Amino acid sequence: MVSMKRLYEQLIRSHLKEFRQMVFLSGPRQVGKTTAGKRLKALTKHYYYLNWDNQDDREKMIKGPKVIAEEVGLHQVRKEQTLIVFDEIHKYRKWKQFLKGFFDVYGDQCQIIVTGSAKLNVYKAGGDSLMGRYFLYRIHPLTVGEILSPLVGQKEIKAPKKISDKAFQSLYKFGGFPEPYLRKNPRFSVNWQRLRKSQLIREDIRELSQVQEISQLEMLATVLQEQTCQLLNFNSLATMVNVSAPTIKRWLACLESFYFCFKIHPWSKNVKRTLRKEPKYYLWDWSLVKDEGKRKENFIASHLLKAVHLWTDCGFGEYRLHFLRDKEKREVDFIVTKNNEPFFIVEVKSGNHTGISKALYHFQKQIGVKHAFQVVFGEDYVDQNCFKYRKPVIVPAQTFLSQLV
Repeated sequence: MVSMKRLYEQLIRSHLKEFRQMVFLSGPRQVGKTTAGKRLKALTKHYYYLNWDNQDDREKMIKGPKVIAEEVGLHQVRKEQTLIVFDEIHKYRKWKQFLKGFFDVYGDQCQIIVTGSAKLNVYKAGGDSLMGRYFLYRIHPLTVGEILSPLVGQKEIKAPKKISDKAFQSLYKFGGFPEPYLRKNPRFSVNWQRLRKSQLIREDIRELSQVQEISQLEMLATVLQEQTCQLLNFNSLATMVNVSAPTIKRWLACLESFYFCFKIHPWSKNVKRTLRKEPKYYLWDWSLVKDEGKRKENFIASHLLKAVHLWTDCGFGEYRLHFLRDKEKREVDFIVTKNNEPFFIVEVKSGNHTGISKALYHFQKQIGVKHAFQVVFGEDYVDQNCFKYRKPVIVPAQTFLSQLV
């Protein structure tokens, strides 16, 4: 299997040089967390990889930090730093307590990387709190910016760069998860999608959540594939899946925590007559979306979410992704905010046939956002920095996405 270098390797290496906190790598199943952790073996002779799914490793972790410390030789004087990777340890019921104890006793004698396919940025306000002991890096599927350059720059926005039409179409068709993208095989991709979804729901979620009605949860996941990019009616979903609306909300939160879907909320600051309704949902794997118009919007949403997560995790600021909508039904697909102020807004179109959306002009003037983009598919790459424009502008998807991460 051919692999490729990911930008997260640079992030982790930089972290290990600068900070003592544990590295938490969180992201969807099969997105490349384990591969990124194992590639760090080249950094030191004293590298140890422990996987909760391995029975021998599991028994050692259950016995406690002292057993692990003895196993990896932390009591020995060494010239090089010891690096320990704990993979999938979030499946251990006492994982936070274990890591807190291990870090507090041995944190000065080693560097620690923790990976997980469920959200790791959770802690209790009690004795097992991990606050201040870790930095979180959220790993996303491949995107245009990462394919062009697996590096993180000193600023959020990159200079534009052309991606080949073949690579762009493969990313759009097969999704950004490394294996199906690199194989570019339709039959493999279909089987991979089916098995990953089944393992996610019937193994990961069933093992780690309180959900008992797995078949109905699976039905909800299938419905989400059809209703992505739109406001969801929880009561309607409840009727379709034959459960209560509160159960639907709880199951959606569960699917979010295991990186099947993500939601974005409406932005209301400085928006007159804003419509405060339920969030819109998107899938982490846009290749599951069959409708072409919705897939294009999900494709852009995934790129934007990766950008706001990475910019935030790298310390550039606090970024968020929202959408805009008012009671007159004017709507813009996305707004990216920086430190709770508008940064840029984005409307997604399948082609360049209708002119610039009036909603872009309206909301740019109303909220005072600097950049307003109508991102279109089917247009050739243009070698121009779209972030130099201060008025609404139509920009090819390949150009716009190349300037993100």
